[in-house]
Amino acid sequence: MSRSERAYHHGDLAAALEAAAFELVDEAGHSSLSLREVARRADVSHNAPYHHYGDRASLLARLGALSMGGLLDRLEAAQRRTADRPPTERASAIAAAYIGFAADNHARFRLMNDPEICDPRHPSASMAPLLERVHGMLAELVDDLDPQAEPAGRAALRTAIWGAVHGLAELVVTGQIDRAEVAPALDALLGGHAPRPADPSTPPPSTA
Repeated sequence: MSRSERAYHHGDLAAALEAAAFELVDEAGHSSLSLREVARRADVSHNAPYHHYGDRASLLARLGALSMGGLLDRLEAAQRRTADRPPTERASAIAAAYIGFAADNHARFRLMNDPEICDPRHPSASMAPLLERVHGMLAELVDDLDPQAEPAGRAALRTAIWGAVHGLAELVVTGQIDRAEVAPALDALLGGHAPRPADPSTPPPSTA
């Protein structure tokens, strides 16, 4: 039975089209992806994709949301795995999961971060809750790393960590650093944010 026959028989044509589209994206990126090419790879009529997505932009937005969902799966798995670890270890594990996803899925990482497809300022209905979960996880990490920080300080630290981790992911994706360099970099980045107990030899600040 062909892929198209299986798709129509089981009622999962959309899934078959998405799988075909991801194959093409993984092979050659998303910039030249066409609905006709997706239909050909899925072994369906050239009009079939239009019944589900309407146009190329809608399909790419769907692929972006699915890619973000895959990233979140990794982040949440790292969060669960390190739930009882110190905050710096948990933060490092989640950051490593982010970078690992990018390293393993170069093309999908590029796709979901293309602002013409997934504009973070105006996310689609499917992307918005995924971004909210990512931001919520990051906020929780920062609260654990520096629970005494003022709101402005937490916001700045959240931006700094996100920017640094995303930058490391880009460096890995573009081959400018090796994956073996990631763990030491994360230790250097996050190790300094562990909450420190007060030094009993240091007098309290004057209130005068």
